Amino acid sequence: MKVKCRVYYEDTDAGGIVYYANYLKYYERARTEFLRALGVNQSDYLQKTGCGFVVAHADIRYHRPAKLDDELLIESHVVNPRKVALTFEQSIEVVRADQGTFQCNSAQVKIAHIHLDSGKPMPIPQQLMEKLIP
Repeated sequence: MKVKCRVYYEDTDAGGIVYYANYLKYYERARTEFLRALGVNQSDYLQKTGCGFVVAHADIRYHRPAKLDDELLIESHVVNPRKVALTFEQSIEVVRADQGTFQCNSAQVKIAHIHLDSGKPMPIPQQLMEKLIP
């Protein structure tokens, strides 16, 4: 699944380049929209189950910088599903009218499914797993 967004002034450093930590925010938003497209609203899911997803590990590769006003395409898909965790492969492409499209950033992000009160890992419900891995 691909999600579009735009680089805003608040995302950049003094040179107009996306601050490195903000790529994590883009990836988080894309995972949220990925779940929403599958019919999973995270706030409803939390209220019904007491569980949620948290980042357990992130491995990010920076290829080329995104800049102020760039359009971003963030692609996300699940790989290596486990009983209590999922790994997302994600990438960001920059779309510039004068330079075309190029890969900016890529990541593997491991997401753990936990009970939010106890912090303990919890199995991902089969019904949700079927939506995540068709």
